[in-house]
Amino acid sequence: MTALTLREILAFDVLGPASPVLLAGRAALDRPVRWVHSSEVYEGYAFLYGGELLLTNGYGLAHTSAEQQRTYVRELAARGVAAVFIEVGRALPTMPEAVVAESERVGLPLVALRRVVPFVRIAEAVNTAIVSLSLAERTTRRYRDTAHTAPGADRAAHAAALLADLADAVPVGRAEAAARAELAGFRAAPGTRLIGLAARELPEPALRQAAQGPVLLAELPGALLALIGVPPGPDAVRAVRTALLEAAPAGAVVGLGPAVPAEAGWDRYGETLREARTTLELAVTVPPAEPGSAARSGEAFVTSARALTLERELTRSGGPERWARLADDALGPLLAWEARHPSDLVRTLEVHLRNGCSPTRTAALLHIGRQSLYQRLERIELLLGTEVDDPDLQGELLLATCAHRLLRAGQREGANPGTRRSPAYSRAVSTKPTTQVRSPIEGAALAT
Repeated sequence: MTALTLREILAFDVLGPASPVLLAGRAALDRPVRWVHSSEVYEGYAFLYGGELLLTNGYGLAHTSAEQQRTYVRELAARGVAAVFIEVGRALPTMPEAVVAESERVGLPLVALRRVVPFVRIAEAVNTAIVSLSLAERTTRRYRDTAHTAPGADRAAHAAALLADLADAVPVGRAEAAARAELAGFRAAPGTRLIGLAARELPEPALRQAAQGPVLLAELPGALLALIGVPPGPDAVRAVRTALLEAAPAGAVVGLGPAVPAEAGWDRYGETLREARTTLELAVTVPPAEPGSAARSGEAFVTSARALTLERELTRSGGPERWARLADDALGPLLAWEARHPSDLVRTLEVHLRNGCSPTRTAALLHIGRQSLYQRLERIELLLGTEVDDPDLQGELLLATCAHRLLRAGQREGANPGTRRSPAYSRAVSTKPTTQVRSPIEGAALAT
C-alpha cells in the first residue's frame, strides 16, 4: 500500500510554524507513516502497533531518569513506530541528550518542535492526506488494469487518475494532490508557470518535444490532458503555442488554458486544465473567427483560452436564445441583408473589430484588396446606421458577431455559405466518425 513518508510529512505547511528540526534518524526519513497519534503518557507506547508518527509535548519525559528515557525510545523502536515528534520549550526546556543518543542508536527519527502548534491540527492534516492517498490509489486500479504490462505503468495510472479528478473538479486536498503528483513523477519547481492542455491527435512525443519543463499527462477518453511546466519568462502561453505549432503533426487540435504560478496550488491547476478542455471543445465545434487563425492544410490547430474569451463567456452565460437576441439587437439590419444577399459582411465586421479596425490587417486576413474591404465596411455602416470604429459601440458589435458565429455553428445543417470551418476542425470531425465530442454550443454530446 502506498503511504506518505516522513520526508514528505516534514514538508507539510502545517508543520512550518512549529519550526521542526531533525535531531536523529536521518537515514530513515523515507520510512512510511501509517497514522498520526498523540500521547502525553510515558507508557503510551503500549498502545502503538507500528507505523505511527507519535506526537508528544514531553510531559511524560520531563521527570524521568536518563535510563527511563532510553527505555522509552527503545520501546517505541521495538513497536515499529515510524518517528516521534517532541515539543520542546514548555515541559522540556531542551531535548534530553539520552533521548537524542538512543534515537540515533536505534535508528528512530526524532524531531524537535520548537514552537507550539496544536497537535490536532497536525494530525488532521497528515491523517487526511494518508486517507486521501489510499483512496486515490484505489482510483488508479482501473487504469492500472489496462496498463500494467507497460514500463512506468504505476506512474501513468497515478497521472491519469489525478488529471481526471482535476478536470472533473473532484475536490482534491493540497496534501493529497502533492502526494499523488509525486507518485506520478511530477513536481513543479518554484517560479514555474503551469499551463493546462487538452488535445486530439497529438502524440505524446510531440508534446514532450514542445514542453520546456515537467509534464503530467494522460490519454483519457476523448482527449489527451496534460499540465505543462514552463520556466520563468514572458508570455508562457505564447511560448508553448509556438513550440506546439512546430512539433504537432497535421490534424492535431490543441487547446491551452491560462498560465498559473506553481505556487498557486492545485485548485488553480484544475482551473487551467478545465479551461483547456473547454477551449478544445470550442476549437472542434466552432469555426474560427479569423481565416488566419485556422489551420491551413498540413498544419496543426493550436489555440488558447484567451483567444476564445468571448466564446467561452458566451457559452457559460447563456444559450442560443440569448445569442440570437444579442445578434439581432446589434446586427438586425445586417443579418436581414445577408439573409437576402449571401455575403461575408458579418464575418468581415468581426475580423475587422478583432484586429483593432486595421484595414491592412483585416484585408490581409480576408484575402481581399483594401478597396474591396472599404466597400464592405461602407455597406455595413450604411445598414447599421453607425460607424464601426466608434469606441462606444465596438464592444457590443464584437459580442454580437461572436454570438452570431456560435449560432451558426449550432445550426449544423444549412449553414451560411460564408461560415467556414478550419481544416483542422474538418479533419477532427471526419476522421473520427464515432467519437462523441462534448459541445458547449448544444450542451450535449455531438455525434461527429
